[in-house]
Amino acid sequence: MTTSTRGAKTPAVLVLEDGRMFRGRAYGAVGETFGEAVFSTGMTGYQETLTDPSYHRQVVVMTAPHVGNTGVNDEDPESGRIWVSGYVVRDPARVHSNWRAQRSLDEELRAQGVVGISGVDTRALTRHLRERGAMRVGIFSGNALPDEGTMLAEVRQASEMKGANLSAEVATKETYVVPAIGTKKFTVAAVDLGIKGMTPHRMAERGIEVHVLPATATAEDIYAVNPDGVFFSNGPGDPATADHPVSVMQAVLARKTPLFGICFGNQILGRALGFGTYKLKYGHRGINQPVQDRTTGKVEVTAHNHGFAVDAPLDKVSDTPYGRAEVSHVCLNDQVVEGLQLLDQPAFSVQYHPEAAAGPHDAAYLFDRFVNLMEAERA
Repeated sequence: MTTSTRGAKTPAVLVLEDGRMFRGRAYGAVGETFGEAVFSTGMTGYQETLTDPSYHRQVVVMTAPHVGNTGVNDEDPESGRIWVSGYVVRDPARVHSNWRAQRSLDEELRAQGVVGISGVDTRALTRHLRERGAMRVGIFSGNALPDEGTMLAEVRQASEMKGANLSAEVATKETYVVPAIGTKKFTVAAVDLGIKGMTPHRMAERGIEVHVLPATATAEDIYAVNPDGVFFSNGPGDPATADHPVSVMQAVLARKTPLFGICFGNQILGRALGFGTYKLKYGHRGINQPVQDRTTGKVEVTAHNHGFAVDAPLDKVSDTPYGRAEVSHVCLNDQVVEGLQLLDQPAFSVQYHPEAAAGPHDAAYLFDRFVNLMEAERA
């Protein structure tokens, strides 16, 4: 990725790997960038989206037409940096206005070297991705743009998301501890595969001291902290490449320690139980996805960011090496598996984000469910 100072009307071009192009203006840094083109349907929470490590190597297209009106602050990021490879908006705010804002979104993108494009018909682009599927993309900006053939060739040479092993690239390198808020009740070992900052905070609110471990952590590292429960986080990449986390989770399952997984952690549980995973056509991304908790019948509006899913049967209980398992949650838009649970030991996972920031908070009860499993195990 290359960057330089941006002019007010610097030309930019978005090039998809199937040859379709969209012309607009530079937004954020000027230069070129590559990634997987995906769209997010959230109407708010752009700062949390940008800093979610699960978006590593993805160029995010915002379906909401007006982006940036509340600016950027230093309190809402989900990690220490922006992770998206590129950013696509239709109408960026000319003026940001919020009592918490410290700078504009454009300034933040430039400061972190994130190449973006504005003035694009994001509705047409979203429809294209929905019909053709997520694909590789490049954004090129500057006064000396390459010719169309060169740009397309560079996009087609970029890495694909399928087969990408990315969790170690975004995870912490050193273990750190998030202390319990108030009285400490439990200790949880959280394997960081791309964890969002709000996740250990939601556990800390419930009296959990969270030890966040690198993606390379072993079972011995996990049990060295004497955990009451083990957590596997969200993260980027293809779960089919995540052999190490799968083997570590199987060791946890063998010891029957209470286990909770979110997003990538759900896919890891699926693989650990013997199910396959597959790439979705265009994925689920946004904060307005309907999911049914099949254990209660309740329908939740939930936050999503995933391009892969678990291939598990919806209509029956499955036998696994760790006991019986069933699909606990399902997406009502397309019947994609959104959660798994074991029936003979304390382990469950969901594909979406119950720690959601910005919102919704319909699924926050899942952290309470994790607490209940640890309480039952202790009793």
